[in-house]
Amino acid sequence: MKGVPPFSEEDAAKGRSRCPPLAPSPAYRTVALAKVVLPCRRSWAGRGMDLWYFSVVKQRDRKSRSLYFFNNAADDMLAVDHLTKIYKSGSYNLTVLDDVSFEVKSGEACSLVGPSGSGKTTLLGLCAGLDRPSRGEVTLENVALSKLNEDQLSDLRNQIVGFVFQSFQLIPTLTAQENVMVPLELRGERSVEGQAAELLDRVGLGDRLDHYPLQLSGGEQQRVAIARAFINQPRVLFTDEPTGNLDDDTSHSISDLLFDLNRQAGTTLVMATHDLNLANQTDRIISLRGGKLVKNRILTEKVRSALGD
Repeated sequence: MKGVPPFSEEDAAKGRSRCPPLAPSPAYRTVALAKVVLPCRRSWAGRGMDLWYFSVVKQRDRKSRSLYFFNNAADDMLAVDHLTKIYKSGSYNLTVLDDVSFEVKSGEACSLVGPSGSGKTTLLGLCAGLDRPSRGEVTLENVALSKLNEDQLSDLRNQIVGFVFQSFQLIPTLTAQENVMVPLELRGERSVEGQAAELLDRVGLGDRLDHYPLQLSGGEQQRVAIARAFINQPRVLFTDEPTGNLDDDTSHSISDLLFDLNRQAGTTLVMATHDLNLANQTDRIISLRGGKLVKNRILTEKVRSALGD
C-alpha cells in the first residue's frame, strides 16, 4: 500500500502496530461508537494479512437533531415499566424478559443479579437504548426511549449514557488514549487528548497511553473501557459483568474504581453481575430469575456494613 512503511520483526518486537498511520484529530475513525462500533474487515493488498479499517462517517448537521432530552433533571434516572423482550425463532417465541418494572434514583448504584440466562444482559441493553423491547417502556431522565428515533437514541447514548461491555469493545487499531478520546471526537470536540490522558491517569494507566489493546492485560483493558465510558461525563453508567473476566485482586481494584468514580461524579451506576459481594456494595439489588423480577431490595448503609462484615 502506497505510503505505508514496511513492517519489520523489530516493529513487532517493540509492539508497534501493523496498521497504517491514523489521521490526526479530529478522527471520525468509526461508525458512531454510540451506535456500537461496527468495523469493516478488508484485506491489505500485497501484505497477506487482514487489518481492521473503520468506516469514516461524516457528522450530520447536529442542528437537525432533537436534543431536548439532554438537560432533563429527574429524581428517577431510570424507570422500567412492564418491560418484555421476546425473541422469535421460526414458530417458537423465547421470552427473555417478562413484565419487569422498577426505578433507579439519580446517583444510585444498582445491581442486576441472577443466574445465567435470567435476562440481566438483555435488560441492561434495553435500559441503555441499545435494543428495543417487545412491550413496555424504558424512561431515562423523563424521556421515553420508545419516542426516539435511531439518531436521537445515538445522541442520547453519546451525551448522557456510558456503557462498559463485558468484552471491553476496545478498537484494536487505536491506542489506549485514542480509544478514550473517541466519544468526544464523535461529538466534534477538538483537543481532547489532555482529558483522555487525565482519565487514564486516574484509572492507573498514565504510563500506558500509547499502548494498543493487545499490549494490555484484561484488567488494563477494562480500565481503558471505564475511562472511555466516563470521558463524556455520563449521567448514567451501565456495566455488564465489570469483574467477570478478572482475577480477585484486579476485580477489587476495578470495583473500587467504579464506586469511586460513581461517588465523585454523582453518576448513576447500573451493573449486571454474578458477584454478590459486589452487588452488596450497591444501594439497590434487582434480582431476576427466568426473565422475571423476583426481588427489588434497597440496601441502607447499615445493611451494607452488616453484609460487609
